[in-house]
Amino acid sequence: MDEALLRSLTPSVLAILVRRGADFAAAEDAVQDALVEALRVWTADPPRDAKGWLVTVAWRKFLDATRADAARRRREDRVDEEPAPGPAPAVDDTLQLYFLCAHPSLTPSSAVALTLRAVGGLTTRQIAQAYLVPEATMAQRISRAKRTVSDVGLSPARAKSRAWGRFDQPGDVATVLRVLYLVFNEGYSGDVDVAAEAIRLTRQLAAAIDHPEVAGLLALMLLHHARRAARTAPDGSLVPLAEQDRGRWDTASTAEGVGILQAALARDRLGEFQAQAAIAALHADAPTAEETDWVQIVEWYDELTRLTDSPVVRLNRAVAVGEADGPRAGLAALAALDESLPRHAAVAAYLHERDGDLATAARLYVEAAHKAPNLAERAHLTRQAARLNARRSG
Repeated sequence: MDEALLRSLTPSVLAILVRRGADFAAAEDAVQDALVEALRVWTADPPRDAKGWLVTVAWRKFLDATRADAARRRREDRVDEEPAPGPAPAVDDTLQLYFLCAHPSLTPSSAVALTLRAVGGLTTRQIAQAYLVPEATMAQRISRAKRTVSDVGLSPARAKSRAWGRFDQPGDVATVLRVLYLVFNEGYSGDVDVAAEAIRLTRQLAAAIDHPEVAGLLALMLLHHARRAARTAPDGSLVPLAEQDRGRWDTASTAEGVGILQAALARDRLGEFQAQAAIAALHADAPTAEETDWVQIVEWYDELTRLTDSPVVRLNRAVAVGEADGPRAGLAALAALDESLPRHAAVAAYLHERDGDLATAARLYVEAAHKAPNLAERAHLTRQAARLNARRSG
């Protein structure tokens, strides 16, 4: 049984049922029933057209469920006659699911979970493990998301118009990219590498949509993911970028990311993901941390600030300014930002340490540790504070 094949076909089969008129939740149930049936019968009798088989069986199961439910009798009037078994359409309907899962009525966390479930083909249990929440909690979240989008229809024409149209409307490609970026930032835990899954999904989107920002996001993911092996020590502790063993960076992923980015930038339609990828590429290009081109990184942060005017971008820019022009210049840039920003205290601590003010830096590291979003980061910041206090007392 080729489980990878089943997983790759699932989103397309689900999209076909939705396009035929099934609501999202009912279609998803029918597809899952078809997958169970496939696991039962394919080992002994694999079909010649796997996708066509799944579409036919899933549609029959949807019709059976619809007819059996008296409360859905009115919906039955809208259901077309069952098509004759045969090859599935060659059209890739998966693109519709991206827009459905990124619907503006969903919260970011719900959109991410639904994308992993419907497009990624992950089980509820796998998604719950990745989020570090109980399976029942995740099941409720996904169920609510499915109910929210059940009445939302996306015709192929509508999906195509969004895919090739403007990038500033709710539910358009920009929304899809933000959802995929959130998926990537979930990182990895348990038996599901969510970051790798985000890369897989973004590759799929890039194959369907020719736009430099889609390519920019894929490049950004590849460049960041290339550093994965060097991000943690054998004991699981975090390793800052400047201290990472660059020999452990994945050179193939780096080269692919840089190549994709260069092709995107050559189209002269700069977007925020391309700018972020350019910054990541400059880090990847430096043989050592000391050889990083911080001046050019600041210039890219200036471009990114013009594109997004994000406080988080300005916070990261303050770090780059501190490296390019000295810690006091970085602290001056930081002074213009709200101290309640996530990781503001950590950045301030780092810049004060570089400026030689160890007492202030140690205090700020402790403050940052209390605000850390996860245990690994909290442990790292606590060690930084302890290191400085040891230097002061020594």
